[in-house]
Amino acid sequence: MLPAGLATPWAFAGAQASAPATRQIGTVKAISGNTLTLAADGGAQVSVMVAEGARIVQLAPGSTDLKSAQPIALSDIAVGDRILVTGKAEDDGSLAAVRVILMKSTDIAQKNEGEKADWQRRGSGGLVSAVNGSTLTISAGTKKIEVDTTPATKFRRYGADSVKFEDAMPGTLGQIQPGDQLRVRGNKSEDGSSIQAEEIVSGSFKNLAGTIASINASGGTLTLKDLTTKKTMTVSVTSNSDLRKLPPEMAARFAARARGGAAGARPAAGGGSSSSGEASGATPGREAGAGGPGHSAGGDLSQLLSRLPMGSLADLKVGDAVMIVASEPTPGSDKVTAVTMLSGVEPILAATPSGAQAMTLSPWNMGGGGAASEGSGGPQ
Repeated sequence: MLPAGLATPWAFAGAQASAPATRQIGTVKAISGNTLTLAADGGAQVSVMVAEGARIVQLAPGSTDLKSAQPIALSDIAVGDRILVTGKAEDDGSLAAVRVILMKSTDIAQKNEGEKADWQRRGSGGLVSAVNGSTLTISAGTKKIEVDTTPATKFRRYGADSVKFEDAMPGTLGQIQPGDQLRVRGNKSEDGSSIQAEEIVSGSFKNLAGTIASINASGGTLTLKDLTTKKTMTVSVTSNSDLRKLPPEMAARFAARARGGAAGARPAAGGGSSSSGEASGATPGREAGAGGPGHSAGGDLSQLLSRLPMGSLADLKVGDAVMIVASEPTPGSDKVTAVTMLSGVEPILAATPSGAQAMTLSPWNMGGGGAASEGSGGPQ
């Protein structure tokens, strides 16, 4: 899940201070002799010329100190690797490299898999219900979890227009407000009522639920009337949106819980949340088909989603019921971008016709795997 430590892997503050003014970060798309074609994170494609004498080093994912970097040759760089290049911008738009810092795609993938497993094992999530000094309270379904932070806790925060996990920027405790959605990783107490936070990712998202009124496949949008606000919203579906479909038998179980049919079930330890303050987002792991540590009664809906097949806008039709986590709209706007969209939820919405959802989605499964390919690893 996102990122080596939920962060962009290029946190070389000290190194950047002395580096040449022009810098590009991205993924190597092609190599020809001493020229690299770089797909920069900003969207541009840059030709990078690596002349003799340029410093080329390799750094392990998550490292932030160039003292640990190992000198390598240009031939050690492969298509798919992540690089940070500093050098002189030429008139034709190319970059004459003075220094190239490499992170191997295989190393990034290995680290991300480890981080993903750790987030699922030691992660919790929910809606922030209170902020009291260094302690946060989150609601995960009917359960309250105390999140204790320390000066060593790492914070990351989504901007209003973020739909990819790697867009989360370094944040602070002070940015977190009641109503935010939060994902935390750390050691839990025996009863799961508290957690010592090592990393926290937070953001303000919009939860929508309703029936699709129209679909514009060529424009990548759909409209629906939100059950809670009764407003008609236009939802953009991009390549970074994560679309899934809930199988009928799982939808029936969630609907039973929404009607109170599972009132006696043990509350889940983590889950999605809604801006209206009602959240559950979890079901016992045996129902979700999950197994192993962290996937029994403590498994959350975001973990279930990552196990469902990917879908597309073409799979949806007018009249389908969907639940959506979207970017927060700008004030007065009715347009949002889908982060996560779950179809097959007709039984759940039928059980809560007023829009008081018994469970909502978590936004933490970003980009359908794109984050990992970009050198990121975080909660899913």
